[in-house]
Amino acid sequence: MPGGKIKDFGELTSFLGDYGLFQILMIVLLSLSAVPCGYMGVIVVFVSDTPEHHCNVSGNFTRTGADVEATLQERNSWMEPDSCSRYKLRANCTETAGVGNETEPCVDGWIYSAERYTIVSEWDLVCDNAWKVPFSTSLFFVGVLIGSFISGHLSDRFGRRPVFFFTMALQTVTALIQVASMSWVMFCVLNCLRGLGQISNYITSLVLGSEMLSQSARVSFTLLGHSLGFGIGYALLPLFAYFIRGWRMLLVAAAIPSLLFLPTWWVIPESPRWLLQKGRVEEAELVIRKAAKWNRVPVPEVIFRTRECSDLMQNKEEQTYTYMDLIRTRNMRNITISGVFIWMSVSMVFYGLSLNTSNLNGNIYLNCFLSAVIDLVAYIATWLLVKRAPRPVLLFSTLMFCGIMLLIIKLVPEGMDAVSQVLALLGKMGVSGAYCFIYVFFTELIPTVVRNMGLGIASTAARISSVICPYMIYVGVYNKVLPYLIFGTISIMAAVVSVLLPDTRNNKLPDLISQAKPIRRCCWAKETSTAWSDTNEDRKDVSKSATC
Repeated sequence: MPGGKIKDFGELTSFLGDYGLFQILMIVLLSLSAVPCGYMGVIVVFVSDTPEHHCNVSGNFTRTGADVEATLQERNSWMEPDSCSRYKLRANCTETAGVGNETEPCVDGWIYSAERYTIVSEWDLVCDNAWKVPFSTSLFFVGVLIGSFISGHLSDRFGRRPVFFFTMALQTVTALIQVASMSWVMFCVLNCLRGLGQISNYITSLVLGSEMLSQSARVSFTLLGHSLGFGIGYALLPLFAYFIRGWRMLLVAAAIPSLLFLPTWWVIPESPRWLLQKGRVEEAELVIRKAAKWNRVPVPEVIFRTRECSDLMQNKEEQTYTYMDLIRTRNMRNITISGVFIWMSVSMVFYGLSLNTSNLNGNIYLNCFLSAVIDLVAYIATWLLVKRAPRPVLLFSTLMFCGIMLLIIKLVPEGMDAVSQVLALLGKMGVSGAYCFIYVFFTELIPTVVRNMGLGIASTAARISSVICPYMIYVGVYNKVLPYLIFGTISIMAAVVSVLLPDTRNNKLPDLISQAKPIRRCCWAKETSTAWSDTNEDRKDVSKSATC
């Protein structure tokens, strides 16, 4: 580029510093926005929980509340052989003399434990209707799947900020409308929409924060801020559910924090990277000048000079980037394919072990809190290591540690369940670290012009695997150790693939496809020629859209 040196966004805005008032405020606000995402994703544990129940008995066999609780503890009582049937009553007979050996369905409905009031007791989702409980949960993840796929394209086209606040409002409003659900069908439809809003809001807030911060602050935001916010939300859920036993009021309490967060629309700005990439230089400068005013630092007379940042801007006639750009060049194709496999593997193992932890014997509230605490410890440990280890090494280590811990369970003698549980929790800690770290790593790998679409595709693949993982757990009915062997093997395979990824530590955030780093190869000579070929190929693509 004749007439001046081309600079990237980080160099042009370096005068802002790393941790001024503006950056700290954005880290705090966007991290707090992840708290509702943390509990909204797993609130189904309490909203759709199946309380203990038994057949309702009509006529002379109607009992008091104390008798009901006693009956729940005596499953082999005179009233019923199980929770889905009861013994037929003989006409004109009283007490136990009127009970025959024949059984019949619970024609008069069920009586549920008063400990919790869920959608199961609301609409009698037991026995023949029990399939509706996991189906409603699956529809939530269908919404998550759809949201992962479309949120990237929408935010790359219309902006990070509008999509961030729209999906937050969608998550909040659907939760409040769910409270007034008149039927199970209405609840399921709204559950799908809530899932769409939940994941879209989480991903967009992550991208928005990452693009406004420097490299050092970005890592702290993603691992110590955003991930901790998500984990704290997860940990708060059992506390809310313990004091709020009704599912409707629990959803109201879950929706209120997001509702209170909406006024921050006037505080959180649009991503200046995205504005600059769209050629909206004046708006991008306005955001940076506002940040400089908050940080009390001097501002250059002209922040974005055409000759210095021309590669960051596109012509008005440029063709909008699409999902095809993620596989158009060899370099981006390798990153996309590797990312999809790693995200699918990490998500399957993470959710598989999380669901298995929630099914532990004992108090449901304590089990949920324990799972959340493990995640928080993993997030903090990953943040402490991320500045000291290369990106591929850290991802490899966490996944390999998880895989080894899970495979060792095969060697534990029968009867030593405590040892197996400790190993499973250690494996959960490893994959939890990998789960939060892949957001940092792939945000740095994927260029700005396709970043949200790339993260959306990877997240979509992760949601597909999270749908599969319950079936992996079901294999444990036949062999208790087999799910751990499957998850351990998948974790090790993902660890091997992660070694191929380039190290992005202390590197600038790429803006264009031509700035994405090539993956590593076994043949280093071939890597050099391939990287040169990819660069030329990318330059041809960018020359059609970049301002000269």
